[in-house]
Amino acid sequence: MAEVKRIQVSFTEQQWKLLNHFKGELGESDAEVIRTIVMSWLAEKSFITDTVKTKIRNGTKK
Repeated sequence: MAEVKRIQVSFTEQQWKLLNHFKGELGESDAEVIRTIVMSWLAEKSFITDTVKTKIRNGTKK
């Protein structure tokens, strides 16, 4: 199993209300919702594919 990292994130009351609307759609827990949003944003901005392509090109795995 992969090592798990925990982080603390602060949201305003308005931001938290907005995020709560995604429960059930993007995940069941607060952590699942935030994780899904972050990973979706990274994929949308091509950070994930660019990083993987660079690692493949350089022959690195981590």
